[in-house]
Amino acid sequence: MRDALERRSFLILLLLVSLLFVLLLKPFWGAIFWASAISIIFNPMQTKLRKRLGDKPNRIALLTLFICMVIVVLPLMLIGTTFVQEGLALYQRIDNGDIKPAEWGAQLSEAFPMVPQWFERVGIDLGSIKESLASGAASTGKVMAEKALGAGQITFSFIINVAMMLYLAFFLLRDGRKLIELMIKALPLGDARERKLFTKFAEVTRATVKGNLVVAIVQGALGGLIFWALSLPSPLLWGVVMAFLSLIPAVGAGLVWLPVAIYLYATGDWGKASILAVFGAVVIGMADNVLRPILVGRDTKLPDYLVLFSTLGGISLMGINGFVIGPLVAALFLVIWDIFMREFNGENPQQIMTPAAETNHKYERMVAPPERQDKDHY
Repeated sequence: MRDALERRSFLILLLLVSLLFVLLLKPFWGAIFWASAISIIFNPMQTKLRKRLGDKPNRIALLTLFICMVIVVLPLMLIGTTFVQEGLALYQRIDNGDIKPAEWGAQLSEAFPMVPQWFERVGIDLGSIKESLASGAASTGKVMAEKALGAGQITFSFIINVAMMLYLAFFLLRDGRKLIELMIKALPLGDARERKLFTKFAEVTRATVKGNLVVAIVQGALGGLIFWALSLPSPLLWGVVMAFLSLIPAVGAGLVWLPVAIYLYATGDWGKASILAVFGAVVIGMADNVLRPILVGRDTKLPDYLVLFSTLGGISLMGINGFVIGPLVAALFLVIWDIFMREFNGENPQQIMTPAAETNHKYERMVAPPERQDKDHY
């Protein structure tokens, strides 16, 4: 009786201390998650460096981290700085009257006279919509200006988070395999199940980050290029916006180029409007329809509709981190239910509904016991 009481008391204490520790790290959840993602994504590069340099964990981890900074962190910081500058320039043009959002509604009404008529039939006040658009554009520009004025504080906070992310990434690159083995020993879920969950975590994180970033870069570059070629204002700004929105599957970049094409039609610039519409639907859209299923859907083994809903849900709940965490939660959900159906119900679920049942051998090696690992592979 006393032993049972001590065991329960200790388990309660263990849960409370673990919960407090997780809450203590709450301000750094984003940095911790992205440090884990870096260690997963760049581990193959670390393996290649280990082959050439030998077993020098500190040196290899530092070199891998330096490569990560050069090809990922620094370019993203440069793009972010340029984005803020372009946004401020756009606000100044609106504030100076060079761009007049209030006139957009009138131009659209003249170009598409059936739209105001349809609004009247359904009881929508078009005048209030025009006022809302104008005030919204002005307030958006004002917010951008205010954010820019506080950019020093934001930049300091951002730099601190990036520094902590890179600091933790170094230790995860160096000691990640040992930490995984330690967690497998500590968790009471069964080693085979834990290895399967860690395998899926690595698989989905790598596929989602790499796939979505490639799609975002391609769509943002194509969008900015066509805006520049058509002499549309702020091509770099809208290219970056399209890159961010492309994290939303299927509709992302279209939220920028489609309204612009409609506006060009409304202003009578049929040539530019047609070029932008065709280029957006065929070229930019093809990058989403072709690359995303190959880079994300194939490796995560998630159905397209589940990728869409989990990405949208993740972004709405967790911000920018959600484009990875959403599909990751969905994949782990499928893995856990797959384990339950196989082990507790004796079912063999269909492959389309349990894509997590297939385990990529390359990632299984990552969480395999040390005695089974090939030192030359990840």
